Amino acid sequence: MAFMEKPPAGKVLLDDTVPLTAAIEASQSLQSHTIAGLSLPLPPKKLIGNMDREFIAERQKGLQNYLNVITTNHILSNCELVKKFLDPNNYSASYTEIALQQVSMFFRSEPKWEVVEPLKDIGWRIRKKYFLMKIKNQPKERLVLSWADLGPDKYLSDKDFQCLIKLLPSCLHPYIYRITFATANESSALLIRMFNEKGTLKDLIYKAKPKDPFLRKYCNPKKIQGLELQQIKTYGRQILEVLKFLHDKGFPYGHLHASNVMLEGDACRLLDLENSLLGLPSFYRSYFSQFRKINTLESVDVHCFGHLLYEMTYGRPPDSVPVDSFPPAPSMAVVAVLESTLSCEACKNGMPTVSRLLQMPLFSDVLLTTSEKPQFKIPTKLKEALRIAKECIEKRLIEEQKQIHQHRRLTRAQSHHGSEEERKKRKILARKKSKRSAVENSEEHSAKYSNSNNSAGSGASSPLTSPSSPTPPSTAVEHAPF
Repeated sequence: MAFMEKPPAGKVLLDDTVPLTAAIEASQSLQSHTIAGLSLPLPPKKLIGNMDREFIAERQKGLQNYLNVITTNHILSNCELVKKFLDPNNYSASYTEIALQQVSMFFRSEPKWEVVEPLKDIGWRIRKKYFLMKIKNQPKERLVLSWADLGPDKYLSDKDFQCLIKLLPSCLHPYIYRITFATANESSALLIRMFNEKGTLKDLIYKAKPKDPFLRKYCNPKKIQGLELQQIKTYGRQILEVLKFLHDKGFPYGHLHASNVMLEGDACRLLDLENSLLGLPSFYRSYFSQFRKINTLESVDVHCFGHLLYEMTYGRPPDSVPVDSFPPAPSMAVVAVLESTLSCEACKNGMPTVSRLLQMPLFSDVLLTTSEKPQFKIPTKLKEALRIAKECIEKRLIEEQKQIHQHRRLTRAQSHHGSEEERKKRKILARKKSKRSAVENSEEHSAKYSNSNNSAGSGASSPLTSPSSPTPPSTAVEHAPF
């Protein structure tokens, strides 16, 4: 069976970027260990008294903290091993085997290519796999094949999807990394690019080797150091120029991060234009899905540019977003751009446009020298298909943001309701209500008692009683408030 003859399997509805959480229900003693060189707070074991109730409770608390550290770490939380452990029902498949089957079928119809070796775990995506390639009649040249299946944001028809994937090699731009070959079927896509020994912008920042696994390269860098100011200015300007080009073409991107920027000479070249066509979720989705004003792919690109600029400046990603205050930077012009994309105010009120960022002092004086003329002709019919797909992607994002907002409000209300201060208020109100009820009951009893006395004084046959020692009516005990 040829690669293109594989029957349709449909897109993957599961969004792998949705953060998973876990609650400890039982504990088991393990040796202390690390993941990808990152020290994790695994609680110590105990040889004697390890079944004591207090020790088990304390250990459970420590294990919960251990899991929280993993699930809140942006890189670790997207790791395949973590996903398989926390959600085995949805992550039981062997994605490497699936990729190998697809690639093998491709080679039956394209015999000129040959696999040199799999590039294991060099990317962060669970459902995207890479292989080092060569052309049989050019054995010294090295290329990289990437394979990925469809994601939850694939809204193009199969025909339009395959046409657009095959159109990608025709895209020429000085700041887009050239695609050598591209093909697709109803369930996945396969692309081939030249292998670059220099690696990506993230490899430069972290001083990493391109072929090493993603976790080892970026999870716990030995040395944290940002780039020089001139590099930040030049690379930033180049990336903004290519984003503006794609926005003007109506081509959705939404996948900007440092690993998707290849370095070639002094130029940054954007990678993975196919991701939006495949419907794959963005690396930073768990960040921008929290902010309802970041609701278009253009604003997503700008917000992701803020993350990238932060990493270029400080040599590491921000601890959290929004960023309350920025560390000292090589220039205040850098901080101005970061504030416009990552600050509390920016996330609350919305992102600037790419054109606005290009006018800011950090980038406005950068001179770009390139003789390559951008070229990317998209037929009118496919432009319309892209527009509709883009609207559908944005609609899903808006719906997700709405659900997150509602959940956050509910959580805040529950937290407030269960707070110690709120419980004290409820107790005080309950006491006041009880006292008020007691007073009302006492007044009601007094009124009935008074009416009873009046009735007794006016009746002719009523027995005489001494005014100094009245006999209380029998109903008085029944109506007592306590």
